[in-house]
Amino acid sequence: MVHIKLDKINVDFPIYQAAARSWRRTLFRAAVGGRINTSEVSGRVVVRALDGIDLELKSGCRLALLGHNGAGKTTLLRALAGIYHPTAGSLSAEGRRVPLFDIGLGFDEEATGLENILLRGLLMGLKRAEIERKVKEISDFSGLGEFIDLPVRTYSSGMTLRLVFSIATSIEADILLMDEWIASGDQDFVEKANRRLNELIDRAHILVFASHSFEMVKGLCNRGVVLDGGRIAFDGPIEAAIKHYRKKNIS
Repeated sequence: MVHIKLDKINVDFPIYQAAARSWRRTLFRAAVGGRINTSEVSGRVVVRALDGIDLELKSGCRLALLGHNGAGKTTLLRALAGIYHPTAGSLSAEGRRVPLFDIGLGFDEEATGLENILLRGLLMGLKRAEIERKVKEISDFSGLGEFIDLPVRTYSSGMTLRLVFSIATSIEADILLMDEWIASGDQDFVEKANRRLNELIDRAHILVFASHSFEMVKGLCNRGVVLDGGRIAFDGPIEAAIKHYRKKNIS
């Protein structure tokens, strides 16, 4: 059964050469959120980006992550994706997790579009045979035509975005992890991309979506978690989560 369970997880980031510089610590905390602590194990100064997160997601959950910049939304998404490993607590997940953030990761501008499809597919955990079966569909959806055989450095930013999006959304997800998608390019592709994204969301068992847009999360999500300083400040129905966020003026 598709699910994710987090049991009191922490994610810590060490601050090197900062212990004696309080202003550095203050600036670092302002930039990444969380709280400044001293590790009981190493004695190093660390930022605790996630602190004691308890969360269980089951099939049918459409979860919005709400919070100001630095509250821990991106860190939690990356922990859910398996990119960050908890420094304390445990995380278990069943089902294929597909992150739709940092979607340009692994792109090689000197390689062709076709070669980048293969490279990115491998990074996303697909077998070569699986990727090769998807190449034509990805190429057709991107609308790049003969440019698919040229180096990515020859592409415009819009062309690169179309290829990146086409690859990232080609994989069926049991658990879809997203941050706000800012589409660009010609209007025809934006409309096509939005349709494809909505279809991917509809087929996923679990959606986790980090956003600042109340309208978007109300349309997509049925549950909301408000993060503040790396901790869960509220967890409940989406309308109640938005109300809590606004009431506390966490923005």
